[in-house]
Amino acid sequence: MPNEPVERQPRRVALTSDGPILVEGPVEVVLDDGSTVRSDRFTVALCVCRRSRVYPWCDTSHRDRAKRRTT
Repeated sequence: MPNEPVERQPRRVALTSDGPILVEGPVEVVLDDGSTVRSDRFTVALCVCRRSRVYPWCDTSHRDRAKRRTT
C-alpha cells in the first residue's frame, strides 16, 4: 500500500567524551544558515567543537597536537 507509513529503524548515535558525535549514516544535516549537507558514509563523525575545517564533519581538529621539537 503506497500511502501507508514505512517503518523506520532508529539511527544509532554515539556520544564521545572528548570527540565528535558518531551517527550511523547516511545522514542529512541542517546547518545554522538553513542549508543542508549530506553524507552517504556508513558512519559519520559530526564536529561538536567547531574547530573542524570541514564543519559539520569532524577532521580531528579537537585533538591536542604534540608540538614538534626543532633541533
